[in-house]
Amino acid sequence: METSRRPPVPEDVRGPEPAPAIPAAVWRLAAVVVLGAFMSNLDTSVVNVGLDRIGASMHSTLGSAQWVASGYLLALAAVMPVTGWLTRRLGAGWLWLGTLAAFTLTSAACAAASSMGELIVLRVLQGLAGGMLIPAGQMMLARAAGPARMGRVMSTVGVAVVLAPVVGPVVGGLLISDSWRWLFLINVPIGAAGLIAGFFVIPRTAGRGEAGRLDVPGLVLAGAGLPLLTYGITVTSQRASLASTGALVGLVGGAAALAAFAFWSMRSSRPLLNLRLWANRAFSTALSVSFLGGGALFGGLVLVPLYFEVQRGQSTVDTGLLLIGQGVGAALTMPLSGRLTDRVGGGVVSVAGLLITLAATLPLVMLGAHPSFLLVEAIFTVRGLGTGLSIMPSVSAAYSAIEPAQILDATPQLNAVQRVGGSIGTAVLVVLVDRSLAAGHTPVAAFHAAFWGLSAVTALALVPSVLLTLVLRRRPTGAGA
Repeated sequence: METSRRPPVPEDVRGPEPAPAIPAAVWRLAAVVVLGAFMSNLDTSVVNVGLDRIGASMHSTLGSAQWVASGYLLALAAVMPVTGWLTRRLGAGWLWLGTLAAFTLTSAACAAASSMGELIVLRVLQGLAGGMLIPAGQMMLARAAGPARMGRVMSTVGVAVVLAPVVGPVVGGLLISDSWRWLFLINVPIGAAGLIAGFFVIPRTAGRGEAGRLDVPGLVLAGAGLPLLTYGITVTSQRASLASTGALVGLVGGAAALAAFAFWSMRSSRPLLNLRLWANRAFSTALSVSFLGGGALFGGLVLVPLYFEVQRGQSTVDTGLLLIGQGVGAALTMPLSGRLTDRVGGGVVSVAGLLITLAATLPLVMLGAHPSFLLVEAIFTVRGLGTGLSIMPSVSAAYSAIEPAQILDATPQLNAVQRVGGSIGTAVLVVLVDRSLAAGHTPVAAFHAAFWGLSAVTALALVPSVLLTLVLRRRPTGAGA
């Protein structure tokens, strides 16, 4: 008896092809890279918990101790522009292994510091190493994944971006109960484990090529502009004022230096960073999503803990525990985010994630003085689900829109834009809370204003996300500038 054959399915109704499988070697590489990214991001929030204890132990003011945190952040920003050149010179693998070793050694040195000045210098050195860990890791992952696997692989990096600030206060609060030196010593065994695993997993020559002469004028301008801008934004958020001398010097000086850097780079034959990538509409639109999305993400990661500490009177450790729901929600949807990005594109996934994030942020503007913790946790968990969907698709889309040779120039720009957007979003929201409180408003009213601001930033990020969706549909994946 003959079996009847089914007619072939027309090509236009078959639906999207299944995304290609990811080799086990790429997943091993991603796991090791995420370890370094998690350490770098965790170190910021962990140490912030212990600034008061560090200052008291070294008989210094809190203002001096604040530079332990600020010096690290400024160093992170300063080193990003040179990462691409160093990768061409050394290879992303050797750069990643070297910076992880430097981060681990400087962590041990910070734990042994005997004075505040010594600790601040060591934290700057630690920040220089930490600032290259994430870009070097992303370069290796972008090359290993390829456009068709980019979403799933890059979403693993997003876990470090979201979870590190969430668990940082809990980890820091537990570590500092014995001694503030454990805030740095915790990095030593983790870094050693990463180095051992990296020795077997990390490709040594990935990204290595003709580096050419270092663009010194570009390095000076970008290396000064990003830290100055970061400093100005940080001072604004700390003092809730744009009128202070430090804020004006940082904001104006940083903006001027970066403008001069852009002018120089567009006219240089061998610029430190290839800013002509911005002519690629898909890449520049993805950068806009990362900038505004960074403001919504990092602004929320600062505003929500403030709500628990100021409005609800929770301790730092309790606040960290209350934020676990948001972190777990993000961790649950990040793998889904990666799979969807590879199938339907980063623009669509970003729009969906931002819509969920916005839907879970708007109810916060109506919270009373003492809503139930169950309600608040439910809202933040849903917000975490949206955050997990929205954070990395634009980065994946940016990588998929360029040629492999352009990854070294694209990665520092993506990281810098997201961090600057996060710093600005944080500063704006903190200023909203502080000025509302200074004007005599109740904490409830102050946070209502800030949550309105957070909703506005999230809604604003939807605009380039929609544009990214349209741009990606009009061009083939991997089209270069």
